[in-house]
Amino acid sequence: MTYVVTDNCIACKYTDCVEVCPVDCFYEGENMLVIHPDECIDCGVCEPECPADAIRPDTEPAMEEWVEFNRKWSEEWPVIVTKKDPLPEAEEMDGKPGKMELFSETAGEGG
Repeated sequence: MTYVVTDNCIACKYTDCVEVCPVDCFYEGENMLVIHPDECIDCGVCEPECPADAIRPDTEPAMEEWVEFNRKWSEEWPVIVTKKDPLPEAEEMDGKPGKMELFSETAGEGG
């Protein structure tokens, strides 16, 4: 099992989760984070840290596409291990539907 980041993270990019991850398996895009599913040890400490409820276990229904999404982008983007400020529009965008339209393939800074 692994945990994955879903589209709830897009345009929010809270990074509370990266500080608690014992294996540094979070990767940063311009407007969201992903988890490398092969590096995640299924400890679950990140899930309750996410204010946007964007981190889900892969055992939930229809998560296979998110596992592959997280795998793809974690291999493209830099690792992030330090908490940063969320995106300026995070509170406004939290929970909004249709966020995949806002997804950016651009890598973040990492750190």
